[in-house]
Amino acid sequence: MMSTVSLKNVKKIYDNAVTAVHDFNLEIADKEFIVLVGPSGCGKSTTLRMVAGLEEISEGELRIDDRLVNDVEPKDRDIAMVFQSYALYPHMTVRENMEFPLKLKKVDKAEIDRRVNDAAEVLGITQYLDRKPKALSGGQRQRVAIGRAIVREPKVLLMDEPLSNLDAKLRNQMRAEIIKLRQRIDTTFIYVTHDQTEAMTLGDRIVIMKDGFIQQIGTPQEVFNHPVNIFVAGFIGTPQMNFFQARLVKAGGGYHAEVYGVNIPLDKDIQAALAKAGADSRDIILGIRPEHIRFTEQTGEGVLSGVVEVSEMMGSEYYLHVTCNEQDVVLRIPTADLPMELRGGIAYGTKMNFTFRPESIHLFDRETETNLI
Repeated sequence: MMSTVSLKNVKKIYDNAVTAVHDFNLEIADKEFIVLVGPSGCGKSTTLRMVAGLEEISEGELRIDDRLVNDVEPKDRDIAMVFQSYALYPHMTVRENMEFPLKLKKVDKAEIDRRVNDAAEVLGITQYLDRKPKALSGGQRQRVAIGRAIVREPKVLLMDEPLSNLDAKLRNQMRAEIIKLRQRIDTTFIYVTHDQTEAMTLGDRIVIMKDGFIQQIGTPQEVFNHPVNIFVAGFIGTPQMNFFQARLVKAGGGYHAEVYGVNIPLDKDIQAALAKAGADSRDIILGIRPEHIRFTEQTGEGVLSGVVEVSEMMGSEYYLHVTCNEQDVVLRIPTADLPMELRGGIAYGTKMNFTFRPESIHLFDRETETNLI
């Protein structure tokens, strides 16, 4: 059974006035796990609801397995959806909740039992089949909701923020469960979340949205290593990327950047890409992730310095907020990289010197905010 999903120039316009989703184009491969991610109100849930048939498509084409489904009823699209609110029937047992969609379809009794027992086993909820939802924890209820969706053996499984009601520990656990589930069942997943960690750990590819527009589509690695613009760069990765008002300088057949009057060396591959793009000296925004900043005891070429305002000990590393030229810079420094006298704690006001990994620097156009290379 193939399950591809194709969205071509899909738009959602409310009351002929507000466009919630602009010109959405995405080809989803069979059995791919796609994550739509972005801040609240970016159009990700609306897009999912258009695929489900719960929202009408204003313009464009939606195909599931090459069949145009714009006007097909939700129940005839061969999809199943899991909501963040679980939406279980309180008066039914777990087994009855999971059987319900199959009974509606008049599936035969033996087949219903087989599917429910299989799904319960995959999700580890066999021992709860005769309980009512109110006797279950949030994580168990969420598994029942997923079980009710997968017994239908849908072509496409849609999940709308399914973990956002769970506490952090349970969320991590359920994330691992979804990865396992994905390996056990043959279906195409479209998953919506505002949590970029969830997106990075679950998605084969991630679609990053903002204000109804797709910003970038790529593998977790691609969007992390090569964000197309400042929004994506700042959205993906924790803590957030640091941004500096900087200058790109073309000199002596190569390039370097200047931040607060300090020359910042650039990796040779970055310089080659800039040369190929015909870049000239100009004002830019330089981005560097907290984990790509190195502590150094030296001073001189490429070294910036600042004063520690906040130091958070995270076990194997420190998160440091350092004020450098009145700007807050966040550093993630492995404890092992620090001199012995700083490993036990870094006091407020400590002076810190640091450099940037030359291969991990991102350069953005100051006007358009797009990546220069």
